[in-house]
Amino acid sequence: MKEFEYNECVRNYADNVYRFVLKNLRNEEDARDVVQSSFEKLWVNRSKVEIEKAKSFLFTVAYHQLIDLIRKNKRITLKEDFSQSNLQSRPSQPGVREILNKAIYKLGDTQRSLVLLKDYEGYSYEEIAEITSLSISQVKVYLHRARIQLKHFLIKPENVI
Repeated sequence: MKEFEYNECVRNYADNVYRFVLKNLRNEEDARDVVQSSFEKLWVNRSKVEIEKAKSFLFTVAYHQLIDLIRKNKRITLKEDFSQSNLQSRPSQPGVREILNKAIYKLGDTQRSLVLLKDYEGYSYEEIAEITSLSISQVKVYLHRARIQLKHFLIKPENVI
């Protein structure tokens, strides 16, 4: 990969990678860090990465870094987050987007990532399997289970009202 091809990758894929990471992490600064380090790894490995595989490479690196960050953050328990979430008042009429986001964040990390890759970013099962290092059948099963969880969450009146 040449320098101009790398720059083209930044122009074409930076927003997509950022959206994917931000949806998973829900923290803009962490998302920016993950995206930046993903592009840094692409730059370091530019001689090994074919331009056709650059997008997949970026999403794979970003996925693995966000999983590592989520695991790291799970080990740290912040009481402030818990107390602040209890103080927030619930809006009387949440929007559809808010309800969907709430439903997605109820999923486990792997299921959330798979739903975002498939339904938000439009990746095929094969591409998702390559990005997440899961088999295609695992991707399909996890996605199916995630969609069932989403359906159960969304049909409950107390979650929508």
